[in-house]
Amino acid sequence: MQFETVIGIDISKLSLDIALISSEGEVESFKIENKPLFIKRFFKKLSKTYHMSQTLICAEHTGHYGYPLRKVCLELNLSLWLEGGAEIKQRSGVTRYKNDRVDAIRIADYGKRHQDKAKIQTVEDDTLEAIRSLSGERELFIKERAKYKAQIKDLKGFMDEELYKARSKRFKKQEKSLSKVIRDIDQQIKALLESNEALCEQKAILTSVDGIGEQVALHTIIATGAFTKFRSGRKFACHVGVAPFSFESGTSQRSRRKVSYKANIHLKTLFHMAALSAVKMKGEFRDYFERKVAEGKNKMTVINAVRAKLINRIFALIRDKRKHEINYNITLA
Repeated sequence: MQFETVIGIDISKLSLDIALISSEGEVESFKIENKPLFIKRFFKKLSKTYHMSQTLICAEHTGHYGYPLRKVCLELNLSLWLEGGAEIKQRSGVTRYKNDRVDAIRIADYGKRHQDKAKIQTVEDDTLEAIRSLSGERELFIKERAKYKAQIKDLKGFMDEELYKARSKRFKKQEKSLSKVIRDIDQQIKALLESNEALCEQKAILTSVDGIGEQVALHTIIATGAFTKFRSGRKFACHVGVAPFSFESGTSQRSRRKVSYKANIHLKTLFHMAALSAVKMKGEFRDYFERKVAEGKNKMTVINAVRAKLINRIFALIRDKRKHEINYNITLA
């Protein structure tokens, strides 16, 4: 779809800097508060001059600060495209200065030039959105609990015994409290998954694969939007950071195939742990790992290959809507 008008929005905590590029190429700039009431009022006023059905709204994805904008756009059925900041920056050419107004213009220009690649926001399943929110909260508590555990371990033997016992008691109390909160969140996530047949089925399919546990399955479902955001396992492997690429230039500049540093580190870590679990279990992944190592391959290279194979496997199973069969006759290359 070709849009007549493109709006670029630079999102900050308190305000939105807005740049509008009309069909004639004229640029207008605005600034409003980052609150649903002001955003809705702005778009309704704009609708008196422009056809909003023919307007693309492009904004940099800034996490929860973009929630008010997304909420209003979905309510008013507006075409909103949330793009990664790195993608916009790399395609905006050489920049010599920066401010919010200029950033909004650059985002609008990016949206106008690349609108054929726009991924319009849709109303996600309410259950998946709730699970995503709970999972993010869970990660915060996991990190907080790890701090107390580390303190208990590191301070032992390096401070007065009585002081250590008193501090250790307080830390363990906090640790116990956080563990209870984490268990409660896990129960809520489990109940939400069980209430949604499609998500429950996807989780069952993923956990049927060797090495894929509940957390890997859960974060994969969240990251893929219940397998709607990525068309293939290869694309998701690129997102995770386990797909190798070659680097060549001319006849002399060559390097071995290697993964990109641009990756979702959390997911990459989860799939690394999944691969380690898979190669320890009796089965095809362990056989593949041992065969490649025996051929002289680097162990970490083989582990990365297992990570990629796990991703491709789960995408194939989701596509076919079937669980992994242990006795299914398959040979890894």
